[in-house]
Amino acid sequence: MWSFLKRLFPENIFSRKIDPGAERRLRLAEARAEESIIRTHVDNALMFVDTLAEDLTFDRAIDSYVRQMSIPEPLASTVATRTLVVLGQDLVPYRRRSRDDAGTPAPDDSRPPLRLGEAAEAKRGVKRA
Repeated sequence: MWSFLKRLFPENIFSRKIDPGAERRLRLAEARAEESIIRTHVDNALMFVDTLAEDLTFDRAIDSYVRQMSIPEPLASTVATRTLVVLGQDLVPYRRRSRDDAGTPAPDDSRPPLRLGEAAEAKRGVKRA
C-alpha cells in the first residue's frame, strides 16, 4: 500500500535540474516580474504622497506606505529610493555629464543597448562577422 501511494504522490514532481537556457530565460522573466512589482509600489507610494500631502511630509508618507503594505527589506528601500527619485525629478533638475572630450552631446537615452545574444555567443566562442 505504501509504495502505491509513493508512486501516486511522488515527493518531487519536477526534476531539480533544468536546462541552462531555460534557467537563463527563467531568471530574466523573474527579473522582469520583480521590476514590475517595484514600479507598481512606486506608483502607489506616489499616490500616498499626493493623498497625504496636506497631513504628512513626503518622506513620512512614503514611510507610511511601506509600513501599511508590510514591504520587506531590501524591497522597501528600493521602493522608497525610486519614489524619491521620481519626486526629485521636478524639484532637482538632472544634469547629464556632457561628453565634451568628444565634442558630442550625451544621447537622450544614456543606457547601453542590451546585447544578451552577443554575450551568450561570446561564451560559446561564436564570432560575429
